[in-house]
Amino acid sequence: MAMMRLRREDPRIVGAFRLHRRLGAGGMGVVYLGSDRRGQRVALKVIRPDLAEDQEFRSRFAREVSAARRIRGGCTARLVAADLDADRPWFATQYVPGPSLHDRVAEEGPLRAADVASIGAALSEGLVAVHEAGVVHRDLKPSNILLSPKGPRIIDFGIAWATGASTLTHVGTAVGSPGFLAPEQVRGAAVTPATDVFSLGATLAYASMGDSPFGHGSSEVMLYRVVHEEAQLQGVPDALAPLIRACLAKDPEDRPSTLQLSMRLKEIAAREAQGLPSARPPAPRERMEERGTLRPTERYTERDAPGREPERAAARGRGAAPSSRPSAPPRTGGSRNPQSRPGTRPGARSTSTGRRPANPRLLRQRLVVFVVVTLLVALGIAAAQALQG
Repeated sequence: MAMMRLRREDPRIVGAFRLHRRLGAGGMGVVYLGSDRRGQRVALKVIRPDLAEDQEFRSRFAREVSAARRIRGGCTARLVAADLDADRPWFATQYVPGPSLHDRVAEEGPLRAADVASIGAALSEGLVAVHEAGVVHRDLKPSNILLSPKGPRIIDFGIAWATGASTLTHVGTAVGSPGFLAPEQVRGAAVTPATDVFSLGATLAYASMGDSPFGHGSSEVMLYRVVHEEAQLQGVPDALAPLIRACLAKDPEDRPSTLQLSMRLKEIAAREAQGLPSARPPAPRERMEERGTLRPTERYTERDAPGREPERAAARGRGAAPSSRPSAPPRTGGSRNPQSRPGTRPGARSTSTGRRPANPRLLRQRLVVFVVVTLLVALGIAAAQALQG
């Protein structure tokens, strides 16, 4: 995570913590790197001075602290201390070293399918604990996911809300990030755990493509796309695309649960790490080959692809006689008439092994030689008997 020097207006001590660096700033306040007397490092968020007098923002801040206290799980930053009654309310959580998912992708490009699945599985499992505490994050996005050495961590529960609460707020109050909001949030409907599943799907799509699945534009354009247009998942690996598309379903009822998502992503991560093919139904081309409906030229291309040449050479080395004639395409399961095979003369016969009979002229020559030799042997025997008599 990028750190910046403290500014002149920044406090140096908050509660029992000494502040060292700025970690970032958001709509609610500034986050600092701090430490206590024992050297424990924390991420300490202090509400902005102009918002400290706003009771609604104080309520949101209290809600974030309450959510952090209720959640028990290894995928969130542990709450260390808080003071909601201070002139500038603040709270401190365990410091998580590592870049955000947003920064990692921006610097290094899209992640591998195995890495995306592994991160998604851990986040899904973390969301299970969040939802079991009766909390919906409501603002899950790449910048709110930190990639620590011990695994991804979800941060910033600033707009977290109890399950089933409405997302409606007064004009000008942010309720999430366009492009990662769920359709029900845009409509002002009740939020549920499925709301976070949608945001997680958009986040995993971003990690896979390096871009938002709903493109770019103004907030109004992005929110319209989220509600009315399908996500663009070109560039998402085939192993992940169906699952991510299910997460981005417009109807919350059509999305997988966080538990289902976690289990499925673990399977994908394990398979991709081992380099195994995806478990999927056969492609149309494969089904055509099974039924024998693929055209001969297509099969020939498949069989004689450049990658198969070493196999054919090895077969010849084991004793298969090379043929001077170009190989004819195999039959496709249709007519068995030999005349229908390309490269075969009409009327030519073939044996059951596929080889032609011997040349008739050569047979006659062999027969003449055999007769001559037999006669010579017979004459020799007769002469020998005459001499003995």
